[in-house]
Amino acid sequence: MEFKVGDKAVYPAHGVGIIRAIETKEMEGASATFYEIKILDNGMKIWVPVEKAYANGMRQIIEREDVEKVYEILRDRETPTDNQTWNRRYREYMQKIKTGDPLEVAKVLRDLALMKMEKNLSFGERKMFDQASSLLIQEIAVAKDTEEDAVRAEIEGLFVKEESDEDPPKKKSKKKK
Repeated sequence: MEFKVGDKAVYPAHGVGIIRAIETKEMEGASATFYEIKILDNGMKIWVPVEKAYANGMRQIIEREDVEKVYEILRDRETPTDNQTWNRRYREYMQKIKTGDPLEVAKVLRDLALMKMEKNLSFGERKMFDQASSLLIQEIAVAKDTEEDAVRAEIEGLFVKEESDEDPPKKKSKKKK
């Protein structure tokens, strides 16, 4: 898969970027061609060898039709959340994020969002939650050609804690006159 200058692409764990240039550079007597990618979220510049782009996980933006698969994962409440120790869960979640696969990143976001509804997340969990959220929001916004804030609101709306019938009714406070 070849990219052209101006194409948008996803680079794992960094998010959506735009191909700014394709340049051949001489290094130690050998020449190699690189994509210069500017990450949209933070302006970081990454140089990716053209011949290793696919192996490094660089890929095209998710198709608009596939966005619904991401939302299906985010809506899934049947899959049990991971009950491993924090450090094992952290390693597993980071591996999923590093794949750059939006379906894997969605699983991480879903699990952490559900955990967040039950308890306060640790610093590391919050950081991972923010990273997964940011990666998905960016890519879905580009895929749907919409604003990131609209996608953020959609995703946050999936995790609004609903009051169940089992929750005791809230007591009304009596005001003293």
